[in-house]
Amino acid sequence: MSLRIYDTSTRAIRDFVPLEAGRASIYLCGATVQAPPHIGHIRSGVNFDVLRRWLARSGYDVTFCRNVTDIDDKIIRVAAEERAPWFVVAERNQRAFTWAYDTLGCLPPTVEPRATGHVPEMITLMERLIARGHAYASGGDVYFDVVSYADRYGSLSNQKVENVRPAADTDDETCKRDPRDFALWKGEKPGEPTWPTPWGPGRPGWHLECSAMATKYLGPTFDIHGGGIDLIFPHHENEIAQSQAAGDGFARYWMHNGMLKIGAEKMSKSLGNSLLIPDMVQQVRPVELRYYLAAPHYRSSIDYSGEALLEAAAAYQRIEGFVTRAAEVIHDVDADAPLPQAFADALDDDLGTPQALAVVHEVVREGNVALSRGDKEAVARLLAETQNMLDVLGLDPRSPQWRGAASDLSPVVDALVAVALEQRKSARERKDYAAADAIRDQLTAAGITVEDTPHGARWELSR
Repeated sequence: MSLRIYDTSTRAIRDFVPLEAGRASIYLCGATVQAPPHIGHIRSGVNFDVLRRWLARSGYDVTFCRNVTDIDDKIIRVAAEERAPWFVVAERNQRAFTWAYDTLGCLPPTVEPRATGHVPEMITLMERLIARGHAYASGGDVYFDVVSYADRYGSLSNQKVENVRPAADTDDETCKRDPRDFALWKGEKPGEPTWPTPWGPGRPGWHLECSAMATKYLGPTFDIHGGGIDLIFPHHENEIAQSQAAGDGFARYWMHNGMLKIGAEKMSKSLGNSLLIPDMVQQVRPVELRYYLAAPHYRSSIDYSGEALLEAAAAYQRIEGFVTRAAEVIHDVDADAPLPQAFADALDDDLGTPQALAVVHEVVREGNVALSRGDKEAVARLLAETQNMLDVLGLDPRSPQWRGAASDLSPVVDALVAVALEQRKSARERKDYAAADAIRDQLTAAGITVEDTPHGARWELSR
């Protein structure tokens, strides 16, 4: 079985056949940096990170492009409210997004272009559209002529052009030939940043920039375009229209992740129901938050609750507990061990992470049984399977990402705790239980949990 994915544009599951054998190209609509990220934003990053990891594990050379929209109406509005330069707002929030992606274990993109760095490519794209009769300049703006593309416009969002709502993306709509026409370029306004163009100074429209950046780094036709389901219309619909009207093939597959909600409301800054990443990782560890976001199918919606978050954390801790105990018995794990077929089949079936994690938990159950009966051969095999599956999902507790920045001190910590545990063992052997308990209490106060097992005391950092 090879990878099959749900393609929004055809509304069907399709075999993934890359444009170029052995290579896969992905463009993900990244952050619009008017505010710091909440977990709804970062869900997309986690979902497509799993896709990228699975493609790489499947033998593809992956080029992953994730853009940054660092100028748009929202950023300008926030900057005006703060009485700060627009680039200060953009830079501050881009750094917050980068920190959040890194904290949740998302691999760095191959390239992360900013919109403001690609104005020349946008000008070229607009010139091509005007030359083909699909765009026009008016009042300092440049618009895409939706009627000129009426036979294909609306295909992604499955709506007819006569039913498309007005774009409503400018303060003065009188410059448009049709209210459905959308702005490719917005003429200068007092207090706003501008870049020179043949049609006068101004700034990019939201949709134009993604087409320019995607094709610059991935070529006129590429494999997968991803983003949240809320971007299907108008953003992705407009990307397709302007790119294909200009003569580019653009994306061959469209993948969209579901929304994260609180009750019936989509999580958003404007609704005041944002759960920001720095706050979330105070409630659970970053790896547990990643598990929570990766466990549901990427196309499903998540209805957030604190209880569900803690349940996910507990589920991850069960996996982590086996890996930790097994690693004390098996020191060298076979990184080339084959993945369980059921796990591979689950991910090949439209990135089925719920089924894939069910396989992980089943292997962990078998591993715990093998540990209890002292079957080192079985433990070695099951630990290798577990860690290799977790590596694909970005959840391996033994990876440098989750060992943390303090991992360089781990040999020192190991040695110090070993001394304390040896002293505790000696105290128990001489029946000085008060001294043994005092040592354990001191370790607990230092953030170290001690567990007595048939094979001796073991320890871990308290969660």
